[in-house]
Amino acid sequence: MSTHTTGSAIQRIFIDKQSPAAYQALVRTSEAVRAVAAEAGLDRTLVELVNLRVSQINGCAYCLNVHTNAALRAGETPQRLGVLAAWRDTELFTPDERAALALAEATTDPADTTAQEAAYGTAREVLTDDQISAVIWVAVTINAFNRVSVMSGHPVRNR
Repeated sequence: MSTHTTGSAIQRIFIDKQSPAAYQALVRTSEAVRAVAAEAGLDRTLVELVNLRVSQINGCAYCLNVHTNAALRAGETPQRLGVLAAWRDTELFTPDERAALALAEATTDPADTTAQEAAYGTAREVLTDDQISAVIWVAVTINAFNRVSVMSGHPVRNR
């Protein structure tokens, strides 16, 4: 059995290692979603902003680490990454990014139907149907990866 120790006394199973076929299916889904996002014309930095915002909401340190590095490699700025949690309170994000972030947040908390309606309304004003679909798929996929990492207790290693 593959387990490791986290900050708690209970050992966690790395579910990606314990059930590799299921994890590889999720990876293939992620690859398909990345292609859908590119075909819809979503910039890689926008995709990484969605990955990061969802990971912030879910408290997934591992995914925050991975996607911060990916965003920086894609050309995102440290300033925008630093204020991402408060994106509504700054003018640093474009209307498309703001719509995508709102839609990602609504996807992450599907019980908030008021936020869903507002996010969808904003998204319909600035994003195409293909882009809306792609943003939702990006959010769905990173939510799944967040849960894999959080429940596995994936560590963030100092580089």
